Amino acid sequence: MDSRTEPENEGAAAIRRPPLVRELLLVGGLFLVYKLGRQLANGHTAEAYRNAHRVWGWERSLRLPGEGAVQSALLHGHTLVRAANLYYVAVHFTATAAFLVWLYLRRPGHYLWARRVLALVTGAALALHLTFPLAPPRMLDVAHLVDTGHVYGPTVYGAHPETDSMANQFAAMPSLHFGWALMVAIGLIVATRSRLRRLWLLHPLLTLVVIVGTANHYWLDAIVASALLAIALAVVRTPSPAPDGSPTAPRTVPAPRPAPAAQRAASSVSTPATRCSLELLPDAPAAGPSAAEGPGLVGAGR
Repeated sequence: MDSRTEPENEGAAAIRRPPLVRELLLVGGLFLVYKLGRQLANGHTAEAYRNAHRVWGWERSLRLPGEGAVQSALLHGHTLVRAANLYYVAVHFTATAAFLVWLYLRRPGHYLWARRVLALVTGAALALHLTFPLAPPRMLDVAHLVDTGHVYGPTVYGAHPETDSMANQFAAMPSLHFGWALMVAIGLIVATRSRLRRLWLLHPLLTLVVIVGTANHYWLDAIVASALLAIALAVVRTPSPAPDGSPTAPRTVPAPRPAPAAQRAASSVSTPATRCSLELLPDAPAAGPSAAEGPGLVGAGR
């Protein structure tokens, strides 16, 4: 059966992409503000260690599993722990950037939603970094954890956190590694229609194992990041995906079906009733004596 496609409400379905230059400046500016803001939290060494002892005690009160159990699993082989360090260093920004680029090119409406959610989460995280500086568990003596980045490599952190000018090592809570990874998974699940799209949740799950196993974050860092993300998702309205997952989904309209041959033949056949009605019309021309008139009728007429 033949069919044709027509765009379904092109004005509402087709969402224009925001200007690329403006988005690059906006995202780059937000990232720069975040990095500069994190630097403002440097120098609070004593407070960061006090808060670390508080968080460690809170986790024990909540009976959360020790971070050392995850790290022990990673330390079974140098290749595994180095892979975890590489994942921590390389995947965080690249996966989030690739996620935003893909949404910008393929799902403009979802891109605006994801960018706003990430901006809210990052802004809230920056405020918490400034008000609650926190030393990671790799710096906490009572945790008895290994700084896998410095021991096995690679790492992005300096050997002396107090003088590290590249990164603020006292900004453990919340974990944006986990918060951004969870948003990437949720965004791809919402914006796509694949039956296997929930497998994207493996990304934040693996990120959680990495950030805890490398002793860069506490369990509570991931929990707080999840709470901030939930608030941001509640504030920013989630767009509805198109039926096939694309912003301009076509609607298939079936072509008109031709009448069956038997129906056309039946409409062209002249029935006795129709012939009789045509003969009784007033202006119908006389066609001579009908075969139905017998001899007696003809004689009576004379």
